[in-house]
Amino acid sequence: MAIDDQIEGKLDQVKGKLKEEIGRRAGDSSTEAEGHADQFKGKAKEALGDAKDALNKGREAITDT
Repeated sequence: MAIDDQIEGKLDQVKGKLKEEIGRRAGDSSTEAEGHADQFKGKAKEALGDAKDALNKGREAITDT
């Protein structure tokens, strides 16, 4: 479902932001980079959810007319 992708995306972004900050404070560039990657993955999931939502709305508009 689109909403599931959107929620998972937001959660991945939050997790990534936390990981990034932990890595930055600890001086661990690997953890910081993982945080960046998690944020990117989260944004991609959220965009996928948005696209699915738009497709579903378009499909509904076509079939309702």
